[in-house]
Amino acid sequence: MAVWAEPSVWTTRMLTALVDGVKGGRWFSLFDKVYAERNLEAAFEKVRVNKGAPGVDQQTIKQFERHYRSNLDALHKTLRAGTYRPKPVKRVQIPKPGSKETRPLGIPTVRDRVVQTAVRNVLEPIFEREFAEHSYGFRPGRGCKDALRRVDGLLKSGYTWVVDADLKSYFDTIDHERLMALVERRVSDGKVLNLLRMFLEQEVMEDLQAWTPERGTPQGAVISPLLSNIYLDPLDHLMAERGYAMVRYADDFVILCQSEEEARRALDEVRAWAAEAKLTIHPTKTRIVNQREESFAFLGYEFRPKYRFPRKKSMQKLRDSIRERTQRTNGDSLQVIIQKVNPVLRGWFEYFKHSHYTLFREVDGWMRMRLRSILRKRAKKKGRGRGSDHQRWPNVFFAERGLFTLELAHATVLAALRKANH
Repeated sequence: MAVWAEPSVWTTRMLTALVDGVKGGRWFSLFDKVYAERNLEAAFEKVRVNKGAPGVDQQTIKQFERHYRSNLDALHKTLRAGTYRPKPVKRVQIPKPGSKETRPLGIPTVRDRVVQTAVRNVLEPIFEREFAEHSYGFRPGRGCKDALRRVDGLLKSGYTWVVDADLKSYFDTIDHERLMALVERRVSDGKVLNLLRMFLEQEVMEDLQAWTPERGTPQGAVISPLLSNIYLDPLDHLMAERGYAMVRYADDFVILCQSEEEARRALDEVRAWAAEAKLTIHPTKTRIVNQREESFAFLGYEFRPKYRFPRKKSMQKLRDSIRERTQRTNGDSLQVIIQKVNPVLRGWFEYFKHSHYTLFREVDGWMRMRLRSILRKRAKKKGRGRGSDHQRWPNVFFAERGLFTLELAHATVLAALRKANH
């Protein structure tokens, strides 16, 4: 069975039909798969694992789970009877990493997240099979690292003219009718289509005010990533058919070209397609870059002419996370503080380990300075860790207490690569 097919839904017979194709290329009789008890159970398990805040009804995942059987039975019955109606989406503004700006996040209720997951379990394999090879965002078995590897490989192969594109307010500007038409190319079950339309037209509750969106799909909704990929899939295939090397992760994409002329043609193609799709190419954030002379950012990395570094926002996000755990007034023991910062450092390194090696010594030094400042405060001294503090609490002092060291981790990675290549 394919890794991206939910076994509670996709039987061997259905998978065979998926591979061989169905009559007219469109799927009928899917709704009973949505409300099937096994699918709802699998959907809740995914919602439980993903965690998340309560919606407008204030019901938490634990509260839903407390009455697990009766809640799933109620969903099964209302879906089957056609009386299910999603509740309004709670909209909150969350800070953008490394910025004073915010972005909207939609939080559906737990019950609605379960239903959306059940719908996704049914629909995802139908569309996943046809998605373009160079699309990496929110797809089973794919991720940021795969997209970054492709960008790196293209740059090394001479594709150094980069169209660094930005879709302005993408998730909020998706055209409902165009999106539904794309879904209807493969799905003919009216009840499933009606359910999708209800999710698109869910009321939004923000600051105690309710309103109904005419466009867009809310960031935070379980079904939104799949729908957003369906909407941009025609662009993916257009670029591939025209011979352009595009790499896309959700609404973040770059097109790598071998000449400035090719890059300008590619950008013209994107602009024309976006206008037809009722999307807006950001006028100031979209640009053409000669990567041999300038840098561009993609998925947290800054690709400079010779080396790769985390972008400023990625660095700021790390520093903010570490500062939160290393306040000088922190009452935890040094051992506990180290236990709290280590997962942050490990996770950050795992993603940014392909950065230029000079970065890791710099971050390690800053991390130890934060810890020395705490110890200095406890020794009744003012200011940050400096001067003689390096002798009083040398680097080895923190290493002996288990502090994760990025420089050492990077050296270990390099040694393993050298061994593998011999």
